[in-house]
Amino acid sequence: MRTSIATVSVSGTLTEKLAAVAAAGFDGVEIFENDLLACPLPPEEIRARAADLGLTIELYQPFRDFECVPRARLRANLERAEHKFRLMERLGADLLLVCSNVSQETIADDGLAAEHLRLLAERAAEHGIRIAYEALAWGRHVNEYMHAWHIVRQADHPNLGTCLDSFHILSRGSDPLGIEAIPGEKIFFLQLADAPLLAMDVLQWSRHHRCFPGQGGFDVAGLVRHALNAGYTGPLSLEVFNDHFRQAGTARTARDGMRSLIALERQLHGAVHPSVPAGFAFAELSGTGSLGGVLPALGFTRTGRHRGKPVELWSQGAARLLVNEAGAGQGPGLLAIGLDSSDPGRAVEHAESLLSPVLPRERAPEDAMLHAVAAPDGTEIFFCDDGWLADFPPEDGSSSEDGSPRGGGSPSAGGSPGHGGGGITHIDHVALAQPPHYFDEAMLFYRGVLGLQPQESLEVPDPYGLVRSRAMSTPSTPSTPQGTGEGPGVRMVLNLAQVGAGQPPPQHVALACTDVLAVARRLRAEHPELLLPIPANYYDDLEARHDVPPELRELGVLYDRDERGAFLHLYTVTVGRVFFELVQRVDGYAGYGAVNAPIRLAAQHAAP
Repeated sequence: MRTSIATVSVSGTLTEKLAAVAAAGFDGVEIFENDLLACPLPPEEIRARAADLGLTIELYQPFRDFECVPRARLRANLERAEHKFRLMERLGADLLLVCSNVSQETIADDGLAAEHLRLLAERAAEHGIRIAYEALAWGRHVNEYMHAWHIVRQADHPNLGTCLDSFHILSRGSDPLGIEAIPGEKIFFLQLADAPLLAMDVLQWSRHHRCFPGQGGFDVAGLVRHALNAGYTGPLSLEVFNDHFRQAGTARTARDGMRSLIALERQLHGAVHPSVPAGFAFAELSGTGSLGGVLPALGFTRTGRHRGKPVELWSQGAARLLVNEAGAGQGPGLLAIGLDSSDPGRAVEHAESLLSPVLPRERAPEDAMLHAVAAPDGTEIFFCDDGWLADFPPEDGSSSEDGSPRGGGSPSAGGSPGHGGGGITHIDHVALAQPPHYFDEAMLFYRGVLGLQPQESLEVPDPYGLVRSRAMSTPSTPSTPQGTGEGPGVRMVLNLAQVGAGQPPPQHVALACTDVLAVARRLRAEHPELLLPIPANYYDDLEARHDVPPELRELGVLYDRDERGAFLHLYTVTVGRVFFELVQRVDGYAGYGAVNAPIRLAAQHAAP
């Protein structure tokens, strides 16, 4: 399939947009009229520039409020159309998008609409131009795609067809199966946009909240399948109106759009992810200092040091944390995440095919061959097998039978239990704060590049605003800590970092425990300064809603339930730019304690 994108989907001037679209690998482009009007170059030069970049101009749009108008208005509209046809000839575009009329003077008469559109098609044919009629979801009388098709069929002109737009169809809840009743040759164009599922005015929804396929809640792939089944052979074209996209980097947004179409095409062909991660190999933190006190207090042991880099390995059970001294000047923070992969090579190739290039990395000849790609927020994502552990020989020279540092082990091996019973077993999830303009990009990255599946999108109250949050997890392990036995699975929580005028919220690493109360007792006795204070009012309410032991209040442990089971968790204070959460999932609890997030956020703001 050919690929295309509307210039309105990205930021910048028209010439900047064309260059970015071409660099991202698109075959063609829709020229949005406002972009052309604001451009100082004549249409002929835009045409030549697009050709030099290898882009075809697939569509010129939009032509508004044409059909079903009084006779005097029709004459003016036809004169206006003639002007557009001459402009399109100069531009080298042969397809014009005509939106269903939204004006108050529109007449509700399908026969009249067909008559007017046939007149327009006849005029267009004289210029070698075709007309694609589209039902806007907020059209005055024509707002359903099948209604638009019936009018096109009644007009019966070879230069008149319909344009299908996934947003206009799916936002109204229309059944896209009807697309298969439209002859493929009469589907002149297919525009694609996803969107989060919101209860709001459809015009505002469309103008501000569209996103690329795979970033929202619509079944865009299903709609495309219906169009292909009907015989559509034109391009898959992105038309996205999004406030954040129009503020983000032009090249980056164009590349993300192309990534969405690559992922969509693979979905259409039934492709499966070649190497979905089985669990977390490690989380890498910058800095030492205060971390040197926190990690032993949590039960971690320093089990090795990189043979050539200032990086320490701290282990407990199958939970492994790397501490990189090179970033000590910035204070503790999350630098990288290592993911257990059955085939790291294929995982890297898959990431590159989705336009996530491998990051340059210095390595000695004896170092493990690790590759990483950058997540949208800059966090490095490594694809690992067990070979990376050999880079961290224990400082006392001892090793396990397989040659790895002691204290490592697989999720099923248990490893070091930490201090006392109920210790940490593995990394349960990692929460990453996202820059405001790249939240949707991150969603597509983790979905497409890593094969994670999105869960419900939430808005969490913060004392100084709202935090938009969305969890993603490996398909086979959305609700159980040990999944299928092949690994604990991967859970990521993406948080939109836009709260008041303060600093972005910190990242955090959640560590799974077999008995979080036992860990809390030890921390309360030995290191009470590490625990985030939880207000007594929270426990007054908790005890009114659930039958919980009073010990939760004494230990600062929070509690939640879902239909599967219970969740107990506690938080450490923030150290630098990161904090730790200790969690225990009971009987297949699937969530992340989101009901308690406002309590945690308020407590963090109140902490010194």
